[in-house]
Amino acid sequence: MGHADVLSVTVVYSPRAGVVDEVLLSLQEGATVADALRASGMSARHDTDKLAVGVWGVLAALDDRLRDRDRIELYRPLLVDPKEARRLRQQKQRGPLKR
Repeated sequence: MGHADVLSVTVVYSPRAGVVDEVLLSLQEGATVADALRASGMSARHDTDKLAVGVWGVLAALDDRLRDRDRIELYRPLLVDPKEARRLRQQKQRGPLKR
């Protein structure tokens, strides 16, 4: 980026499998996660108030300051424990147990 006082960041959210809403933003240096979420308009398009937020896969607080090229991610709640989902997929592939 040409200006030291401008950050380029991305805000992403997947409201359901296979769908990704991604917004590229230019923010002033010193901007926070909350600033990026506000500027992205994600709250207007999705119910994001109770979602966890992270930067590059690490949970973040709304007042965390951003760096150039950060990726802010909104995380929807898990409906099934990943280990349980994997076990159910494997069980379905194998078929019913024979006794």
